[in-house]
Amino acid sequence: MSGHSKWSTIKHKKGAADAKRGKLFTKLIKEITVAARMGGGDADANPRLRHALNSARAQNMPKDTYERAIKKGTGELDGVNYEEIVYEGYGPGGVAVLVECLTDNRNRTIAEVRHAFGKAGGNVGTDGCVSWMFDKKGLISVSKEDATEEMLMEVALEAGAEDIREETDSFEIIIEPAEFDAVKEAVDKAKIKYELAEITMIPQNMTAVEGKDAEQMIKFMDVLDELDDVQKFYTNADIPDEVFDAM
Repeated sequence: MSGHSKWSTIKHKKGAADAKRGKLFTKLIKEITVAARMGGGDADANPRLRHALNSARAQNMPKDTYERAIKKGTGELDGVNYEEIVYEGYGPGGVAVLVECLTDNRNRTIAEVRHAFGKAGGNVGTDGCVSWMFDKKGLISVSKEDATEEMLMEVALEAGAEDIREETDSFEIIIEPAEFDAVKEAVDKAKIKYELAEITMIPQNMTAVEGKDAEQMIKFMDVLDELDDVQKFYTNADIPDEVFDAM
């Protein structure tokens, strides 16, 4: 499993502490605001907004909070004008890293992201240096305790999923973004629990990192996760489960 997918699943399992939840709410509010600004406030006609609202509801965000964010995006309420920026670079062991940001201060954001890369022994690269290594896909991760591969093939593939991949303790349903809603709805209808459901960037090939590089990569992901302007990050790092467990 890629470092980002593993990281996201671990955070989901652990649940968010109050401080973490507050930070997560801030990131979700930004995404809702930008999604509404770019595609309108009707979630039925705006897939990006729909996915952002699903994430917000999954974290029990109060309705008035996300409705206010939508109104800021559509201009019904005053709000901050966020800019979308994607940084690309290399982390410990030369792994590829994509960092998606929403910011109202480009200089602050690049300084923080560069510092995070540098502290991890990596560096920010030029536009396009690693993005070609990733494909945009829908991803639903299901624990082996909650479903069999046969069950998922019957439900997900029938609904339009592209592939089902077996991981150590879970199955990953891979979906073209246009089919994501239909597959997720089918999984929900079948009452299959999942650990993660999102539109993400999946690496075409993995880069194995071990020992100190693996530990440094986990610390690096933790730092990126703490940055207010970072919405999501993706990596092709293949980190052993035992390193995650040990840390």
